[in-house]
Amino acid sequence: MAVEESGMFRIQQTVGTVLCCKCGILMAPNAANMCVKCLRSEVDITEGLQKSVIIMYCPECNSYLQPPRTWIKCELESKELLTFCVKRLKNLNKVRLIHAEFIWTEPHSKRIKVKVRVQKEVLNGVVLEQAYLVEYVVQDHLCESCSRVAANPDQWIASVQLRQHVPHRRTFFYLEQLILKHDAALRAIKIKQMDHGIDFFFGNRSHALKFVDFVGKVCPIKSRNDKQLVSHDEKSSTYNYKYTFSVEICPICREDLICLPPKTALSLGNLGPLVLCTKVSDSIALLDPLTLRMSYMVADQYWRIPFKTLLSSRQLVEYIVLDVESMISEVNVGGTTYALADVQVARVSDFGKNDLIFNIRTHLGHLLNPGDYALGYDLYGANSNDIEIDKYKGLVIPDAILIKKSYEEKRLKKRGKPRAWKLKSMNMEVDNSNRKLDEEKMNTEYEEFLKDLEENPEMTFNISLYRNKEYQPSEMTDADDDGPLPLDQMLAGLELGDEEEEDNNNNGQGMSD
Repeated sequence: MAVEESGMFRIQQTVGTVLCCKCGILMAPNAANMCVKCLRSEVDITEGLQKSVIIMYCPECNSYLQPPRTWIKCELESKELLTFCVKRLKNLNKVRLIHAEFIWTEPHSKRIKVKVRVQKEVLNGVVLEQAYLVEYVVQDHLCESCSRVAANPDQWIASVQLRQHVPHRRTFFYLEQLILKHDAALRAIKIKQMDHGIDFFFGNRSHALKFVDFVGKVCPIKSRNDKQLVSHDEKSSTYNYKYTFSVEICPICREDLICLPPKTALSLGNLGPLVLCTKVSDSIALLDPLTLRMSYMVADQYWRIPFKTLLSSRQLVEYIVLDVESMISEVNVGGTTYALADVQVARVSDFGKNDLIFNIRTHLGHLLNPGDYALGYDLYGANSNDIEIDKYKGLVIPDAILIKKSYEEKRLKKRGKPRAWKLKSMNMEVDNSNRKLDEEKMNTEYEEFLKDLEENPEMTFNISLYRNKEYQPSEMTDADDDGPLPLDQMLAGLELGDEEEEDNNNNGQGMSD
């Protein structure tokens, strides 16, 4: 049939129909001369394909056995589990896989159902498409590592002994949050809190090596490893060892006052020599509070010429600011804002006893105003036996070095009230074999760590804060709360629900910086 269209003729073709040789209905012609229903009744392309499969599941680590010995961790209804299920089907190469999807089942039914759609060429080149259901029967079976742990929890292969020789645990409190956020200790069989650190036990040497590598990326460390022969099979020449990794964390912590050794100061461009540690990650950030010069020291550089702190954060003294005279405008040093200023301060403890006033220079000129309180190191009354200071002839030591602004008055208003946020913790055993840990001291140090988080938003960039359901804001506290911690931004979308709290109680407690 021809139709005229814009001066041209377009020929319309009509598709003919034939009768099905089986049932006689009209249909489009094909090579088999049979309709789809009759073709399916004659040929079943799913014949010989598996309709039921048994799979092994480890309930301890939520993993499935990929024969012969590989265990794959998958969540229900996940793409990884769907891929695993399809790969378990035999003879699937005889057909062409088109689509696969889960069919919902009860989570505790020990059944996983997958709907599979396949294609195959049948009679005289006709391509037939068909869907069928595969049922996977889940059988519980502990994997090798979980079975070993269940039989004997102390049957570890490798241990990592984290130590830091300082009189506080601030580093471990911070490191705990980093480990939890990145699931660095997920493979740990057991975690034990020791006097000067924490021990992590693993069922595999590679897991311990991976954990040591993680710790080395978040703090300066030096490590050594040893191995002990457990058993030896002479017939098969098989040796079983237990591996121990001893990791020492750099004793320099944030807010410490340091007198650099002459060689170190020279290598850092004549920095200091009196400097403050402002940040500890895989390197140590050192700031000269009198000139605002900053330098970074990597772990290898520190361990070549190690040094100790002159004064630590436990020796901070509270001062009151009497007068402030700015010297320069605010400058950005290493991502943090500072401003030099000459200030007049007096120790709070001297009130009513003497009229001693100090005129000093500080890097906190952008924060301090007359009447504010600040914490700093009292070099005027400190009794230091640091031999590094004696190596500098003619060194002028300031009477005090301020470290940070104090918010103690605002804390007194909120004393006894819960915070708007909370932290997770790792579940750790406490070792009392050498010396009983002072629980009151631990609680005090942990409270100081929480105060540091409130005052230093930079510390919260790498950790997760969760909403505290027990917190009930009031108009008075919200109006008075102008502290440095932007809670609304940090807590957005984060909530420690009941399920997470239950996991928290079962999983562990850890470390910090």
